[in-house]
Amino acid sequence: MHVSVVGSGYVGSTIAAVFADWGHQVTAVDVDEDIVDAINGGEAPIHEPGLDERVAEHGGDRLRATTDYDEIPATDITFLALPTPSREDGSIDTSIIEAAAEALGEALADVDEHVAIVKSTVVPGTTENVLAPLVKAKAGDRVSVGMNPEFQREGTAVADFLDPDKLVFGTEAGGANGIGEDAEEDRALDALYEVYAPLIEAQDPPIVETGLSEAEFIKYANNAFLAAKVSLINDLGNVAKEFDVDAYEVADAIGLDDRIGERFLRSGVGWGGSCFPKDVKAIIAAAEAKGYDPAVLQAAVDLNDRQPERLLDLLDRHLDVEGKTVAVLGLAFKPGTDDVRNSRAIPVIEGLEARGAEIVAYDPVAVENMREHFPDLTAADSAAAAIEGADAAVVTTDWDEIEALDSAAVGGMATPVIVDGRRAIDPAILDVEGLVYEGLTW
Repeated sequence: MHVSVVGSGYVGSTIAAVFADWGHQVTAVDVDEDIVDAINGGEAPIHEPGLDERVAEHGGDRLRATTDYDEIPATDITFLALPTPSREDGSIDTSIIEAAAEALGEALADVDEHVAIVKSTVVPGTTENVLAPLVKAKAGDRVSVGMNPEFQREGTAVADFLDPDKLVFGTEAGGANGIGEDAEEDRALDALYEVYAPLIEAQDPPIVETGLSEAEFIKYANNAFLAAKVSLINDLGNVAKEFDVDAYEVADAIGLDDRIGERFLRSGVGWGGSCFPKDVKAIIAAAEAKGYDPAVLQAAVDLNDRQPERLLDLLDRHLDVEGKTVAVLGLAFKPGTDDVRNSRAIPVIEGLEARGAEIVAYDPVAVENMREHFPDLTAADSAAAAIEGADAAVVTTDWDEIEALDSAAVGGMATPVIVDGRRAIDPAILDVEGLVYEGLTW
């Protein structure tokens, strides 16, 4: 197929490169000329494992980028993968994807047939009531609209896309409000099956055929459930710490219960990134707009917001950091990505600054992105260099380089005080005189 992808962020870049790898001809559309030039030159615009080599192989050839919507009518199907950021009240701002939908509709004014798929995360009703009318304003029902939410984690986005837990195909004909089996044709559904045919043949993932609003809500329910699970294990971990119980041993045991499962039971300093914070706040705001108080979801957010301060409180028990050097190990919100959006390192650094500490940071890929928040941030080029001569260290991201710190590196600290928010460092393998090690929930 000839596929167009509007938006070249973490989702758009990944799906465009993989579609090209599957043999589709892909046109990536983005307003940023630097991103367009990078893709056409074979360079990935973001850091994501598995993306560089695919863009290097297909960029400028089977994967071509442009700023021009006028090239979209020559394609068969368009995926809208635009950001839907949070407003101050937590609700989503759909202005970017609305503008894209309108521009797409204008570009498709004279087509005989086309399929437009919303890939962005939007609250239920947005595709049907807002985006579809914008896309169809000039081409009418010659354009079929669908909703195909993504379930890709930053740092493993390519791997997740290639081996998904499920595919969700939401269409106008599907779901409780659609015409379902009475539909003579569902062009959007057929097109989605055709685009994903290489994946379906290779992996045979579960496929959920549903309506537009159901597809939208599945994404929110998915992320809200996982975020709440992490906050619950963090809350249990905080309680375990008070009783001098290792929350990780507890998690290993309860994870054996197949009703609970072992995944997302790593307690620590909390979740960040673009999806969990934005999506949980968005569904809370949407629920409140309907007059419902989602108390459990709000509690998950509140608990998550408290974890960085709890880490700093543990540090305070061992050291007055005013005028002291503290190493912050890890800046990205998780390993495998350079994304610092809602990183737990941000409130930790803010808290250290408020306490008068001198900060030296380390992250293998996210330093420059963090300097957008802290322009004068001092950074070391390795984890060992960051802690050398430091009075204390806090771990906020569990990069392999941090997990590999040894006795020689830790022994180079002025006072070996470590507060670990990710269980990245194993104190049992460190032979350092006077070592003080605090795990956040163990």
